[in-house]
Amino acid sequence: MKFATALLLLGFISLSAQAGLNKWVDENGKVHYSDSPPMDAKVESVRNVTGKGQEAAPVDYSSKSYSQREAELKKARQEKKEASEKSASESAQQQERKRNCAAAQENLRALESGTRLVTYDEKGEKRFMDDAERAQRLNSARDAVKGNCD
Repeated sequence: MKFATALLLLGFISLSAQAGLNKWVDENGKVHYSDSPPMDAKVESVRNVTGKGQEAAPVDYSSKSYSQREAELKKARQEKKEASEKSASESAQQQERKRNCAAAQENLRALESGTRLVTYDEKGEKRFMDDAERAQRLNSARDAVKGNCD
C-alpha cells in the first residue's frame, strides 16, 4: 500500500514538472539548447514539442476542416483517375499503332515481292493486279509505313 501511494505521488509530481526549452548561439557560432540559458546571450524560446502546457494550437499548425480535407481527397482521386485513363488511352493508341505498322510492313513486303497478286472485284471474281495498280498500291503502302511506323 505504501509503495502504491508513493508511486501515485511520484506520478502526480512528474505531471506538473515541465521545463521550457531555450536556444541560443554562443560567440563561436555554436548553437546550444538548454532549460537555463546564460544571462548575456540572446535567447530564443523553442516550441513545446510535447504539447503540455499549450492552451490552443498555433494558427499555422491548425488542421483543416473535414470538408476541406474531403474536397482535397476527392480532387486527388479525380486527378489520379484522369491520369490513369490518359495512360490507358495512350497505351491503347500505342498498341494500335504497332498493329497498323506491322500490317503496313507486311502489305509492303507482299507488293515488293514481285509475285502475281490477286484481288477480288465487287462481284467476288478473281482479278490479277496489273503493274499500274501495283505501283499505285506500292506508293500507298509506303505512305502507310511512314505514317504508322517510327
